[in-house]
Amino acid sequence: MKTARQSLQAVSTQGSLIRLADGRELIDGIASWWTACHGYNHPHILAALRDQLERMPHVMFGGLVHEPALKLAARLAQKTPGDLNHVFFVDSGSVAVEVAMKIAVQYWLNKGQSRPKMVSFRHGYHGDTMACMSVCDPDESMHSLFRDYLPKQFLADLPTDDASEKAFDDLLAREKENIAAVLIEPLVQGAGGMKFFSPETLRRVADACSRHGVLLIADEIFVGFGRTGTFFACEQAGITPDIMCLGKGLTGGALSLAATLCRPHVFEAFLSDDPARALMHGPTFMANPLACAAANASLDLFETEPRLEQVARNEALLREGLAPCVKIPGVVDVRVRGAIGVVQCQNLGVHAALRTKFAEQGFWIRPFGDIVYLTPAFTIREDQLAALTSAICETLPGWLSKS
Repeated sequence: MKTARQSLQAVSTQGSLIRLADGRELIDGIASWWTACHGYNHPHILAALRDQLERMPHVMFGGLVHEPALKLAARLAQKTPGDLNHVFFVDSGSVAVEVAMKIAVQYWLNKGQSRPKMVSFRHGYHGDTMACMSVCDPDESMHSLFRDYLPKQFLADLPTDDASEKAFDDLLAREKENIAAVLIEPLVQGAGGMKFFSPETLRRVADACSRHGVLLIADEIFVGFGRTGTFFACEQAGITPDIMCLGKGLTGGALSLAATLCRPHVFEAFLSDDPARALMHGPTFMANPLACAAANASLDLFETEPRLEQVARNEALLREGLAPCVKIPGVVDVRVRGAIGVVQCQNLGVHAALRTKFAEQGFWIRPFGDIVYLTPAFTIREDQLAALTSAICETLPGWLSKS
């Protein structure tokens, strides 16, 4: 806080634009941390919010249910891969992962086994709350400060080749009696550096979990709802995880809402006459009716407007627009998947200063780690996306030569 630069004050949004108090407009290149997939202020979502606001903005979800949540749960069960038919609503992505981990541990306790450990992957990121921090990369994340406080989990390398596949399989074989679940961000590790991996690698992880009797948790909070080119990233590997976490784009960026979905065999482990076997978790604003209304409206848009076609268009534009960065000294890699474009660099210097430089040119781009990246709204205009990629290609040569 002592050294942080003054934040820019936003006063309104529209489409892919953020308007500032000083009158400037910024083209948003990251869709408010990857949430505003339909752009800002989509009229269909706003209309759904106004209608729900007049009828019931909130009611507790303990002993009561309501139509927006029932409708949304049924739609998510229908749209997710396989038989992820049981939905638990929470209020943020981190809590969705916390609940997934809690479900996995209690699943085994309800079956008479104590399996307190999780397996996660190097460069992984699953949230900032306490249990989530324990399954983020302990060496390369912002959470290394808490390493002595957090529960000790297992950290593995993604099984991208024969050697790493054997190491991962050996870990599960050796420790499976202690492992409740494996957590993975399918296809793209987001906040850990926008690291891409193949559907084949994801299948290897799923196959190993099945072979050794370990639950698989797919954290689709970033990659879900079309970001990688399919509605859910797991579809590209043809797998159905035991538990799936959703968030971010769930409401189209309008309100905070997340969900943890389970397959029937997981759900059934909690069915009992004994109340102690139930999942005891209840966020105050779980299944908030306003947020559920926004999420249903967002799903409407995926069904009635060409979102995945727009993602494919953006993928092509990102490939074309960022391609010149390959020739810039100091650029290590340029990669694109779906509506995600990444330029990896040797030394970016001070991120805040680079962010300010982009903002001065009229762009909202937030570099982190060793990358400058774009995750725009799927509905962004072609000229706006071209302006964003041009800004990166034109800014990096001078910036990297000084860093």
